[in-house]
Amino acid sequence: MTKGKQQTTNDKKQQRAIMLTPKELERYSRQIQLPDLGEKGQKALKNTTALVSGVGGLGGTTALYLAVAGIGKLILVRGGGLRLDDMNRQILMSDDWVGKTRVTKAQETLNQINPDVEVEAIAEYITPENVDALVQRSDIALSCAHNFPERDLLNAACVRWQKPMVEAAMNSMEAYLTTIVPHQTPCLSCLFPEKPNWDRRAFGVLGAVSGTLACLSALEAIKLITGLGKPLLGQLLNMDLANVEFHKLHLYKDPDCPVCGKEAEGAEGTLNHGKGERPFAPTTTNH
Repeated sequence: MTKGKQQTTNDKKQQRAIMLTPKELERYSRQIQLPDLGEKGQKALKNTTALVSGVGGLGGTTALYLAVAGIGKLILVRGGGLRLDDMNRQILMSDDWVGKTRVTKAQETLNQINPDVEVEAIAEYITPENVDALVQRSDIALSCAHNFPERDLLNAACVRWQKPMVEAAMNSMEAYLTTIVPHQTPCLSCLFPEKPNWDRRAFGVLGAVSGTLACLSALEAIKLITGLGKPLLGQLLNMDLANVEFHKLHLYKDPDCPVCGKEAEGAEGTLNHGKGERPFAPTTTNH
């Protein structure tokens, strides 16, 4: 077979793989009606693998809304068991699951809600040993881990493998959200060159706050995948949910960033060089 014919065959196989079934067309019919999404956007969702780091009030709810939107595959990564004090925000869990591995229950619940979505549960934390393999298997990452070191690892791997990452974190009643596209936008290390020190159980958390942020995080991913709307590229959405105040910060790409700067890239970055604003530095990212 010639190279041209082989390419055509591969293209046809890929096209068949992302065709929407009659059931899917009915399930997603209300969102397919959105002019900027349509069947093309729905197929893009079906053809996407999303990595969710952290399956708490933020990551679990983010995964839920990606699943009901019709994402093709979810890779859920979170070590440890479910605690009783997690239950004020864990909408994928049930009371009888306390003490058990949380990602297993998340997988079970998501499979019940939308059996057409493939869900892979990995009962591990993000580590230097597993992060590259996880990112390579994904098309987009959602940074929802409960600690900054895991977020830092995920950010660096996404830059290395040129995968977009939605970064969302909260601190009591405050939250922030941004979308990182390697070599186009500032990365997490540009925003936080000095890593925050925190105690993840040092402050309270309300489930409605993590849920609000999770919905916006899922929406950012959907926008990036489908072309719907305008993602937060080079901007950070700061939220004071106690007073329902939202404002955007202009971000800058640090040319000396050890992760995405000129030396790391081998070339000058492309977006927002010069002065910009810093987001608040969360004392924790407990979700």
